[in-house]
Amino acid sequence: MESEEDLESLGEKLYDLIYPKHADMAPKLTGMLLELPGTVIGQMLQDDSLLTKALDRALAALTPDNSKQQSKADIQDTDSVSSDSLGEQLYDLIDLYQTGHTQKITGMLLEQKKEAVLQLMSDPVLLEEKVKTALKTLQDSGPCKEDTDVSDSSDKDEDEAEATGETLFGLVQNMEPVHCADITGMLLEMDSGTLQQILSDRAKLEVAVQRAKNALEGTLR
Repeated sequence: MESEEDLESLGEKLYDLIYPKHADMAPKLTGMLLELPGTVIGQMLQDDSLLTKALDRALAALTPDNSKQQSKADIQDTDSVSSDSLGEQLYDLIDLYQTGHTQKITGMLLEQKKEAVLQLMSDPVLLEEKVKTALKTLQDSGPCKEDTDVSDSSDKDEDEAEATGETLFGLVQNMEPVHCADITGMLLEMDSGTLQQILSDRAKLEVAVQRAKNALEGTLR
C-alpha cells in the first residue's frame, strides 16, 4: 500500500500529464488511475503509450451508454454478460501489470465463476492480489532460472509466449468467436509441445477447441 505522501506525489504527476489531454475530466481520471498499484503508475509516468492506454479504458468505463447501462445489467443478471467480453475486459486490466503472462493469467482467472470475475474487475486491490498469486504459480511451475538468464531468456520467452497467444487467439476467434478469449486462455495452459502441434494441425486444433468449449459451458451452467 502506498503512503499518503507517495500517492499525493504520484497524483500530482499524473494530473499534470492528464490535464492537457482531458482538462474537464482530469481530477476524475487521476483518481481512477491512482487505484492502480504504484509500480504500474510509475510505468505509466515513464511510458506515454501505456498512460494513453489506461486513460482510454478509464474513459470507456465512464461512458454512459457503455458502462452505466452495462453495469446495471451485469449486476442484476450476470448470465447475460458475454464470456468473451469479460475475457477481453479482464485481459485489458491484467495487461496493465505488464507481467509478460497476460494471456495465461487471464485464462487462469477466467476459470472462476462469472460473479467472481466481475468482482475482480470492480476491485483493483483484489485483482492485484489474484494477479500476483497467478504469476507466482506460473513462476513456480516453470523452469527455475532465477537471477541467471532472467533478462535475456525471459524477455525472449515472454515475447514468444505473447506471439503464440496472439496467433492462437486469431485461429480460435475464427472457429469460436463467442468464447474465443476464454478458450484461448484455456489452451495456453497446455505445454509448449502440444501447443505447437495444435497450431500446425487444424484437425487437432478443432478437437482442442471443442473440448475447451465443452468444459467452459459446463462451468458456466
